[in-house]
Amino acid sequence: MNRRTKIAALAAAALITAGATGSAVASGDGRGGSREAAALTGSAKIYRVASDDVTFSFDAHLAAKDNMNPEAATGTFRFSHYKDGGGGYAVVKVDCLVTGGKVATVTGRVVETDLGRFKDRRVGVSVHDLGKHDRLGYSWVTQDPEKGDVPPCHSPAPFERTRTGTGDFRVLPWQPEYPTE
Repeated sequence: MNRRTKIAALAAAALITAGATGSAVASGDGRGGSREAAALTGSAKIYRVASDDVTFSFDAHLAAKDNMNPEAATGTFRFSHYKDGGGGYAVVKVDCLVTGGKVATVTGRVVETDLGRFKDRRVGVSVHDLGKHDRLGYSWVTQDPEKGDVPPCHSPAPFERTRTGTGDFRVLPWQPEYPTE
């Protein structure tokens, strides 16, 4: 598989997996300069009827110079889940980021955790930036981290709701520049 085909396949798989629809944005930063190629930032708590405290935060970026290589993304994301005095957290080093419209899919390798089953595993999260009612999905709901890694830029559709007032995810849409024929 050549590089262009691999990038297109990664982008298509991530957007299909996340249930995304694309939208157009200006290619500049609004001040006459160029902007980064894609980004996912912000944090939120997940809505749960029980007393669970589930939090996700993101600081993931794809530099303009790496526009055609989503696996050059950098940054981190964190997640934690606590209930009745138990639970844990993980810090993930980003290794792939694809965005489309208001949807992002990010993966990375767990570099710090107190949850043994996640240590050194690649996990994925998808986010739908809906303003104050953001949604997200995560790979370990469908794939046990102990059974292997998810592929780069893969995660289930954003099925979880954020708690009212906590959803502040921000997605910067990716605009790959494919050669014209």
